[in-house]
Amino acid sequence: MKLFSCFMLLLLFLLQVVPGLDLPKDTLRCVGYHGFCFRSKSCPRPFAAFGTCAWRQKTCCVDTTSNFHSCQDEGGHCVPPQIKCLQEQVGLCPQREWKCCTEV
Repeated sequence: MKLFSCFMLLLLFLLQVVPGLDLPKDTLRCVGYHGFCFRSKSCPRPFAAFGTCAWRQKTCCVDTTSNFHSCQDEGGHCVPPQIKCLQEQVGLCPQREWKCCTEV
């Protein structure tokens, strides 16, 4: 797993250095949450699906053993940015810019 992580970091570095090789926005978001892009629709353990990659062609999978847990795993629910939370919760939401709330 560590070798795979190092390979992904090297690949991302090369893509950032070489002009014209930009990653899709959904892939950048996945990588920003320390996720990996898998071809299958389901993620292998200990990963959980968290959005898409490669223009919705792949599944973004986030390691559930890390500190990056989904909002629902933490007991909250995802709401759009225009809704105010009475109490925000730490957790990731699959929709961009949505926030995790325990109470709305």
